[in-house]
Amino acid sequence: MTQLITPQPGIMDITLYQGGKSAIAGRTDVLKLSSNENPLGPVPAAIEAVAAAAADMHRYPSTDHAGLRTAIGEVWGVDPARVICGVGSDEVLQFVTQAFAGPGDEIIHTAHGFSLYPVLINMAGATAVCVPERERVVDVDAILGAVTDATRIVLLTNPGNPTGTILPDADLERLVDGLPERIVLVIDAAYTEYAAGYDGGARFAETRPNVLMTRTFSKIYGLGGLRIGWGYGPQWMIDVMTRIRQPFNLSTVQLAAAEAAVRDTAWVEDCVALNEAQRGRLIGALGQLGVAVDPSQTNFVLARFADGAEAQSAEAALLDEGILVRAAGGYGFPEALRITVGDAAQTGRVIDTLTEWRARA
Repeated sequence: MTQLITPQPGIMDITLYQGGKSAIAGRTDVLKLSSNENPLGPVPAAIEAVAAAAADMHRYPSTDHAGLRTAIGEVWGVDPARVICGVGSDEVLQFVTQAFAGPGDEIIHTAHGFSLYPVLINMAGATAVCVPERERVVDVDAILGAVTDATRIVLLTNPGNPTGTILPDADLERLVDGLPERIVLVIDAAYTEYAAGYDGGARFAETRPNVLMTRTFSKIYGLGGLRIGWGYGPQWMIDVMTRIRQPFNLSTVQLAAAEAAVRDTAWVEDCVALNEAQRGRLIGALGQLGVAVDPSQTNFVLARFADGAEAQSAEAALLDEGILVRAAGGYGFPEALRITVGDAAQTGRVIDTLTEWRARA
């Protein structure tokens, strides 16, 4: 049959996103450390809020997300009117690429940024411009050097995924200052809570006319299964993006869970403390085993082995013990595994497995 209908430019160039594995055939004791999830699970207050909201599932949710935006504003010290909420930060990223780029435009991203970026760029029909990083850290000069008259957006993952590294404040400011104001800079800050002293780029989103910060409830709040995120930026940008946001994009249950979660600051503090302790423990143990790891500002580490074969051997040993991690070949690191930081028992299980693996090698 002759096909007379053609998709929009870029759509057929999309490679479907592959999430981390979550099961091993024949095993019931699987430890999933492949998706950077909170080992403590969801915020207890959010569980209670979901149960309470379930009785109102027959009601349409608010279209303005006022309750959640107010809570975000109070906790994070931002203007609620300049907050936009989405189905995960993914949807907020889709809003900005769809609103401000199209065929003939260019969107810059770095070699080891979020793997969803090329998908979003192709969805918009724009052209992806991938620039290298330097020693697994964003290279500001490479970004600025890639800017052309066609550049419309820069997508920056900070802290990085899968590297776990963060761009120093001075370099981030140099990037903000160096970009023309006609270019939107998106600071994708999903792991902000794990990075000590970092505001996710909020100060730039607060004061600059072309900077958008995106955040998520999927990581430290443990709400990945509900898909909730938000963005913060100049009012004009939020107004434009709101025009393409579906009015009921977040459900009653999502909104209730997120509001309860963001207000539970004590939970966040506990999760940060746990992650910091176990991240340091894991990095130290990997170093003792001769596995290279950069300082991480996230809830995962990028373990770099001697080569791809050694990484595959280590992954196989972990799989044999029911532990799932993320092979990083698709991110440009065939010699690496991305390992989510777990709780004390989970981290111990990873360390013991890799210690035995190294002893056998």
